[in-house]
Amino acid sequence: MIDRPNKILIVDDEPNMLHMLSTVLRQDGFDPQTAETAQKALELASTENFDFILTDVRMPGMDGLQLLEHIRAQGIDVIVIVMSAYGNIELALEAMRKGAYDYISKPFKTDEVVLTLRKASERERLRREVVRLRRRLSRTEQSPEIVANSEAMKEVLKTVHQVAPFEASVLLTGESGTGKELLAKEIHRCSARSAGPFVALNCGAIPQGLLESELFGHTAGAFTGAVADKPGLFEEAEGGTLLLDEIGCMDVSLQVKLLRTLDSGEIRRVGETATRKTSARILAATNEDLEARMDMGLFRRDLYYRLNVMHIHIPSLRERREDIIPLVEHFVNILNKKMGLKIRGITSEAQDALLSYPWKGNVRELQNLVERAMILTSDDLIDLSSLPYDIRMATAKVPFSVEGEETLSLKKASKELEKTLIVRVLNRTGGNRSQAASLLEISYPSLLQKIKEYGIT
Repeated sequence: MIDRPNKILIVDDEPNMLHMLSTVLRQDGFDPQTAETAQKALELASTENFDFILTDVRMPGMDGLQLLEHIRAQGIDVIVIVMSAYGNIELALEAMRKGAYDYISKPFKTDEVVLTLRKASERERLRREVVRLRRRLSRTEQSPEIVANSEAMKEVLKTVHQVAPFEASVLLTGESGTGKELLAKEIHRCSARSAGPFVALNCGAIPQGLLESELFGHTAGAFTGAVADKPGLFEEAEGGTLLLDEIGCMDVSLQVKLLRTLDSGEIRRVGETATRKTSARILAATNEDLEARMDMGLFRRDLYYRLNVMHIHIPSLRERREDIIPLVEHFVNILNKKMGLKIRGITSEAQDALLSYPWKGNVRELQNLVERAMILTSDDLIDLSSLPYDIRMATAKVPFSVEGEETLSLKKASKELEKTLIVRVLNRTGGNRSQAASLLEISYPSLLQKIKEYGIT
């Protein structure tokens, strides 16, 4: 017997067939519902949750295979079994290609239908169990690409794993280089959509005139250069996740169309009049202050609320310094394999310098620096000499030498000390020159002159 009453929709234009199948399946523990047309079946499937659809192929109007196509296009999660009195290998293969679970030829014995449904029911039970176990595993094992030793990042990951199983939109915010796309991938990996595609689009990297076509697709001849039909990223992400990175860069007119898609679940290719269903989950990311852009009329408030169902803010690297050295070790391991090196790690002096640096470019800047240091080091450890000048100066002590040579010149030593202090204060203030001038107790023009004199970048 079936573990629980599975809801099944039976579709056939013959009332006798509907009556017979619904009677037999109800006796066998199913919860049957009937439809005499494919159109009615599609309406029912769009509003109710069925475990199975058992449909005839030959019916007036929309046939069974067209019904199957519409169900798959709308992303309705249901097992479809096709039956027909005009059975042949070609028809069965076509049904399978369009997403049917199985094919039954009429006339059939009722036991044959029941057995097929039982097999499909067991397969569905196992599929759901796999999804459940994957979700449980994903919540206990984070992606090996993510390094989170700090409490701040542990809290972020906890939130990521809490929201991942749900279909709600998520807005990821944080400075450039903090890892917003990596966490979007983690949300996708921990969701029921993990087997589907993950598609990312940087809205700021594509000219606004082409962004609509990139998102929604276009038909041949829709504009100059559109020589063929092209699906958009919504279609590419069907059944998966679409990340709209740098969403704040999107033009207001396109924001209106995006909002309409999020509300209706439909897209329309450029140059096309018909709409298409979409079921891609939307994640958005930005390093801009969307509240400020809304106040300036550059970002729609209704779209903001639609995207910001769940908000996850990713702290900057300087706010989670406990992650810096573990990230360095992580990048060393990756780059050793990539570049064929055998770097063992980093010296304590170099660690101190990295921990004192403000990291305006966040994790992306750190990764690039580690790669540079690994290339420049002549030993199996990254040391202070492998790091750029401004990072070495982050922990520099009062110099007793100038350019590697001992000096007794007070004038030269004073200049080197002055340069070192300016670099250190600029690092501490994240490059804010007004604040640095205040801390150094000199005027802003004087600071600019000294920065130019000493060639500080």
